[in-house]
Amino acid sequence: MDLELKGKSALITGGSVGIGLAVARVLAREGVSVAICARDGARAEKEAERIAKEFGVGAVAVATDVSKPGAAESCAAAAEKAFGGIDILVNNAGTGSSETIMEAGDEKWQYYWELHVMAAVRFSRAVVPSMRRRGGGVIINTASICAKQPLGYEPIYNTTKAALVMFGKCLSNELIPHKIRVNTINPGLVLTPDWRKTAGILTAGTDTTVEQYLDKIAKDNAPIGRFASPEELADFYVFMCSPRSSYCVGSAYYVDGGWLKTVE
Repeated sequence: MDLELKGKSALITGGSVGIGLAVARVLAREGVSVAICARDGARAEKEAERIAKEFGVGAVAVATDVSKPGAAESCAAAAEKAFGGIDILVNNAGTGSSETIMEAGDEKWQYYWELHVMAAVRFSRAVVPSMRRRGGGVIINTASICAKQPLGYEPIYNTTKAALVMFGKCLSNELIPHKIRVNTINPGLVLTPDWRKTAGILTAGTDTTVEQYLDKIAKDNAPIGRFASPEELADFYVFMCSPRSSYCVGSAYYVDGGWLKTVE
């Protein structure tokens, strides 16, 4: 299937590793030039160079902390300078948390609010003028199954991801008259480096290996019995970025191997 994406340009936050990197690579495979925004500038630069060489598209890296004011404007400016405009924005930057509501201080709540919600707000505001000039565009927000089905050990993550889903719905209503489609993707278990790092910490000093721990997590939670790879999730993202999904507006899509226990 021709996804009709060749010649487009995309900006991806959290694009140097995990889901964001997989999305950047699959977009590039379809002929999309990509701007990767990430805190680790050296890693982002390395991945951008690799993408450009492997897929023959434009690729730039911008080192920035997307939770900080000003990051969105600098990333958008770099992408527009490199590619002449922006057609696709993937608000993907984020990470898990671990706390109780009673013990977590205001500063932790504020950090995750800035990272998961305000970054998406700011990046959307920064790229929409370019999309309008180009006659339309696509914004995809990465939320989580936890926006609907919360995990007990990360209430701040659950709350901010739920807010991100609502933001996406509101933004979609505002932007669809300008032919800018906004949708949210709620992944379930995806085998990212963060999951492996967590598994290593939790299994240290035990007889359980990282692989055994991850296998149990998958079998205990997802009916499919395994984690998704970032690459198979990225295929769905790229479809949602394409004109082939042109009637998809303002929705939240669960890609979770059957983990969600309610009808959505």
